[in-house]
Amino acid sequence: MARRKASRPDRRATPRAPVAPEAAEGFRYVESSGLLAALLEQDIAARNALRAPGRRITSALTFAEAARALVRARVAARLTPAEERAALRWLQTFKRRCDIVSITATVLVRAARPYPVEPIRTLDAVHLATAESLGEPPQLVTILTRDARVSDNARALGYTVE
Repeated sequence: MARRKASRPDRRATPRAPVAPEAAEGFRYVESSGLLAALLEQDIAARNALRAPGRRITSALTFAEAARALVRARVAARLTPAEERAALRWLQTFKRRCDIVSITATVLVRAARPYPVEPIRTLDAVHLATAESLGEPPQLVTILTRDARVSDNARALGYTVE
């Protein structure tokens, strides 16, 4: 009887199983503003956080937000078309190196509920809801962000912010 190779789930579509506490070191949720700070603003701390060892997780929303930011930067003449293409290649490389969580009905329901520090914008709430949906204790997750609303709420929910 021939053995069949088990199919590997698409790691970009859903998160992996929760991380054991001893394996959680370096576990980061990358929010769009943190990614864009590294990509467009050359934020050294954000770049270092993205390069640090460990697991990186983000929402599918991050890539839509990042691609739109690149278009806006090109149209505003902050990037040349060649720089935009290079940034899109960098974004694709990043995408291959992280786990991507889909925006589910559960995430949207949580995003619609109040957060500790209001007001918060809808897309920011989606990011926080995505981080919460991972099922990890907040103290095991670091959220990379440059958005004050996300940062304030993440801290209020018990997450480390970088």
